[in-house]
Amino acid sequence: MDQEILEKFKEQDIKLDKIYKSVESTRKYFLWAFIITILAIFLPFIGLLFIIPQFLSIYTSGLGI
Repeated sequence: MDQEILEKFKEQDIKLDKIYKSVESTRKYFLWAFIITILAIFLPFIGLLFIIPQFLSIYTSGLGI
């Protein structure tokens, strides 16, 4: 009886280790997906902060203002 319980605990420990590894890989995947999404949204805005003033400068100088 005790041997069966110990065997079940060993099996559960192995399964828990596999679940932990799977959850960690999923967590890393979601972390990188989040980081890439944030970069894809904010990098264009940061670029626009530099492009818009330069564009307005060129545009107004072309108008002779």
